[in-house]
Amino acid sequence: MREYSVPVLVDVPASAGLTDTVFRRGEQEPGAVMLRRKSGDDWPAVTAAEFRDQVVALAKGMVAAGVEPGDRVAIISRTRYEWTLVDYAIWAAGAVSVPVYETSSVEQVRWILSDGGVKAVFAELDDHVGTVREAAPELKAIWRMDEALDGSGVADEEIERRRAEQTGADLATIIYTSGTTGRPKGCRLTHDNLLFTARNVAGGPLETVFTTDEPGVLLFLPLAHVFARLIQVVAIETGTVLSHTPNMKNVAPDLVSAKPTLLLGVPRVFEKVYNGAEQKAIQGGKGKIFARAADVAVAYSRASGKAGFGLRLKHALFDRLVYSKLRAATGGRLSTAICGGSALGERLGHFFRGVGIEVLEGYGLTETSAPSTVNLPGGNKIGTVGKPLPGVTVRIGEDGEILVKGRHVFAGYWNNEQATAEAIDAGGWYHTGDVGELDEDGYLRITGRKKEILVTAAGKNVAPGPLEDALRAHPLVSQAMIVGDDRPFVGALVTLDPEALEHWKKENGADGASLAELSRDPRILAEVQRAVDAANLTVSRAEQIKKFVVLDLDITEESGHLTPTLKIKRNIVMRDFADTVEALYTP
Repeated sequence: MREYSVPVLVDVPASAGLTDTVFRRGEQEPGAVMLRRKSGDDWPAVTAAEFRDQVVALAKGMVAAGVEPGDRVAIISRTRYEWTLVDYAIWAAGAVSVPVYETSSVEQVRWILSDGGVKAVFAELDDHVGTVREAAPELKAIWRMDEALDGSGVADEEIERRRAEQTGADLATIIYTSGTTGRPKGCRLTHDNLLFTARNVAGGPLETVFTTDEPGVLLFLPLAHVFARLIQVVAIETGTVLSHTPNMKNVAPDLVSAKPTLLLGVPRVFEKVYNGAEQKAIQGGKGKIFARAADVAVAYSRASGKAGFGLRLKHALFDRLVYSKLRAATGGRLSTAICGGSALGERLGHFFRGVGIEVLEGYGLTETSAPSTVNLPGGNKIGTVGKPLPGVTVRIGEDGEILVKGRHVFAGYWNNEQATAEAIDAGGWYHTGDVGELDEDGYLRITGRKKEILVTAAGKNVAPGPLEDALRAHPLVSQAMIVGDDRPFVGALVTLDPEALEHWKKENGADGASLAELSRDPRILAEVQRAVDAANLTVSRAEQIKKFVVLDLDITEESGHLTPTLKIKRNIVMRDFADTVEALYTP
């Protein structure tokens, strides 16, 4: 199949703005719980009226400080309640929010503030304020995230006037891409882009997810990324109670106390959950039980409701012994998770579904307001990224490139008409740069990325993504990058997971070993070889990894080798490890 389209389910008026629902609910459902704001171990409620009033107060403060409609206001902060509050207040003031990853360097911040013509910045921590001041010393309006701006001289009518003049075509946010291949480009997303996507997600394929009993979502991914940002809007639009956690290290206890019904993450998050549960079982002397339970969960999921009596009996047993404990560790109410960013891996998808937590993979980009496709509850075809959302058409180009069209497609790049013209053709199709295929039911499968396809010296095209995903499935592997462009064979750079290594060292009498020593340890190399062998089973002989090297350090966001959403910056890795790659191909 070359093209698949799903009709619009929820039409959005051209006059609609992102703050409409906040004000409507504040008026019609003042006591309804809209968000929960963590305080110690508790999650006190923020009602619809309270949130609306806080949005208005902050919007007035910005107006008093000179923020005009259309002005750009940046946010540099971890994921927290105030992020959502500031975002909606910026929109209520008629302005445009410009999110900045809180881990961004001075140079990255300088580029975004300069290119975006930013007038004011909300910053969370002292470090963030320092970064902004160094990046833009001329900028006077730098406010703290929890700062109360004085808007007492601004009338309510001024906020209402600005909101009334807003339309769906107005710019809502400029989200700068994470820059895996160069300088970030600012994606212009309108109120209509985000509202149309959010309402068709919630009113269409994922309706049951957002209409469950007391729905709630815990956000921990960066709100500077379009994925978390869209879910924020969906939560506000649907009445799903929104909670935030700013520190990844607190996700586990926060899941238990917040008790969400929905979670979103990138594949590495789910890999960590699985590997952590496996390691904990091994440490407790229950490794074999966990392994059998995992096999049964996968088999039960693959059976798709047609499991025989014996498999159902085993599943019921392990549900009491293993699966129920895993669900309890997520708060006990979590039934659905949404995964994006890269491929999850079929076995992991089946494992979680067999445990009772369905992970729905989707696909999209910043330029498409996050999702273009998503799997459906009850129609989850594991191994694919689902069907187009309502109002979205997906086409496979002659060269295999995925093209998309719909009201979710962005308004173009900020200050970059050439890049816009290259991305959106005369027919309105956005060229994603990804390669894929549609099956007979309209489900999309991602097979690679055009710019990342390696071509070996023998002329074989190799998509690195699937191989890298397979390698990362091994508990000891943190990151993996496939190399081999214009080379005689495919190779791999592999890094080790620090957390998994701690357990391995205890189990193997290597407590004092350094990472450099472990990267050369024959036992570690044998484990990595097993991961390579498993990955090689998924591809043709010409695409298989012939040699690998284990680096004596981890590549991380902090080291500059990963984006905030954990995508590898291939050009940076190739530059910094050029000698290592060369050594792979030296006899």
